[in-house]
Amino acid sequence: MLKESISLTQLAAVVFNFQIGSTIVIGLGLKAKEDAWIVLLIALGLGIIISLFFIYMISLAPEKNLFEMFEYCFNRPIAKGLSLVYAAYFFYYSCRIIRDFGELIASTVLPLTPIEISTIMLVFVMGYILYMGVEVLARTAEIFTPYAFIFILLLFIFLYAGKNLDFSNIKPVLAGGFKPLWTAVFPYEIVRPYGQLLVLTFIMSNVSNAKYSKKIIIYSVLISSLLLLVTSVMIILSLGHELGLRSNFPLLSSARLVSIGNFLQRIDAIVVFCMMLGTLVKGCIYIYGGLKAIEYIFDQSFRYFSIPIICIVGVFTTLIARSYTDHMEEGLQSNPFLLHIPLQFGLPALMVFIMLIKHWNKFNSKKNVKSRGQNVF
Repeated sequence: MLKESISLTQLAAVVFNFQIGSTIVIGLGLKAKEDAWIVLLIALGLGIIISLFFIYMISLAPEKNLFEMFEYCFNRPIAKGLSLVYAAYFFYYSCRIIRDFGELIASTVLPLTPIEISTIMLVFVMGYILYMGVEVLARTAEIFTPYAFIFILLLFIFLYAGKNLDFSNIKPVLAGGFKPLWTAVFPYEIVRPYGQLLVLTFIMSNVSNAKYSKKIIIYSVLISSLLLLVTSVMIILSLGHELGLRSNFPLLSSARLVSIGNFLQRIDAIVVFCMMLGTLVKGCIYIYGGLKAIEYIFDQSFRYFSIPIICIVGVFTTLIARSYTDHMEEGLQSNPFLLHIPLQFGLPALMVFIMLIKHWNKFNSKKNVKSRGQNVF
């Protein structure tokens, strides 16, 4: 099958937007109230460790994607079964990501437009990109990422210039001690977005210059995490933690506070653009992962399945939850324990253990062969 390749800058753009996703609008660490910034700093440290873990896992089986690692660790029948499980997981989570964007559009930007319309339009674009391949997705992310970064910084500047930031909102520090911080960090601030970096295991095989990819990934995770930290602090400074928790889309609520000289107002488009780009990249990466799993199972190019799968994802995006409240409760309460922790950490940890045993056995067998050769002479 034709192997696609992406450059280091494109890898950085993909990882950056994948980390941002829809998270930037929904916010991170807000349950910790004034101490959200401390929670995100702790999560950042753990996120770097998680990133290094996935990079190490990739190094144990170079040039193999996640599904080929299954076969390397177990056997092909088991690998096919696990690939099917992860395909369902990736497709399911892509539906959740697209639903976040659809809810944002339907409830704030186009309230009179049914959510199905905005969802279908986005899904069609994603289907075309996926049919063209991961290279097109990487180039799209590379082109638009600088704009998203600049827009978020401009939003912070506008809020500061309009005197909408109240620094007393982050006080007092550690009023409830350290226990609430751990409750906020585990598990949700770890599985999203850092545990989701499992996708690197089927993207890294497409990187043209893998020598420097590890540094690029760490830098991208660091920069995107700092940007998420800035946005969460911006939300708390502008809205306060109580209003930030009650708002479905707190960053959008913060953007609506901007009013400079009764001229610069209603900059909602900045937030919508950032979420649309993050949703596009993150949703495409998840669907691409599911398609690569199907490609491995049936030994056919993923392009044969891209259009039917994207149609199925589009349908289930609207059927996945009855309301936005059900959608959020499912994502915050059941998914982290039932799906994310076992599939993002449990099975990968088992695979690393098995691969280490295989490498140790190979090393010992080579050592024994050399010792026998020396004994002969």
